[in-house]
Amino acid sequence: MLLGAFAAATVVDLVSLLAGWHLGHVIAKPLLMPLLVGYVITRRAPRLLIAALLFGWGGDLALLFDADVAFLVGMGSFAAGHVCYLVLFGRRRTHPALGGAYAAALLATVGLLWGDLPADLRIPVAGYSLLLTAMAYRSSALGLKAGLGGALFLLSDTLIATGVAAWPQLPRPDFWVMATYLAAQYLLAEGGLTPKQAYRMTVLQD
Repeated sequence: MLLGAFAAATVVDLVSLLAGWHLGHVIAKPLLMPLLVGYVITRRAPRLLIAALLFGWGGDLALLFDADVAFLVGMGSFAAGHVCYLVLFGRRRTHPALGGAYAAALLATVGLLWGDLPADLRIPVAGYSLLLTAMAYRSSALGLKAGLGGALFLLSDTLIATGVAAWPQLPRPDFWVMATYLAAQYLLAEGGLTPKQAYRMTVLQD
């Protein structure tokens, strides 16, 4: 039921963005992460996963306001969520080649954006990008779903950064940002549930 409500709110939000109906976005966006949190709680999610999604909710709320301070607050809230994800991923192995690919993507993206970003945002964006890329790389430790979620989160925030840098944008850029972000959080949530459930099944079988 809660997952269905999350899906419905997602549709309302994305359709509102496509239609240019700002009020619909303002109404739907604050509901998204609480509904996803409710869903993972019913699945007995790890506390770190719940915390990561709640920090995402804080970032969502902050970015509803069009101000530099709100942008920094939102980035800080998302960064805290990434830390929760990184701790959740633990020391499980990931493919070294994937790390090299993400490192190259980080250097290329920050290098290209640097000169076009506002001077006071360059260091915060670079630091956040490092943390985000680390999360995206490590997310594959929980499997394909989580790994894809991490990659989509990186894509979503890169689209935001290109907007801040005033680069040419796709039509309806907010739609693409939210579509990739919501898919990312859902896939990370599903991937984050797996280790907990696998552990429970092992205990039951023993």
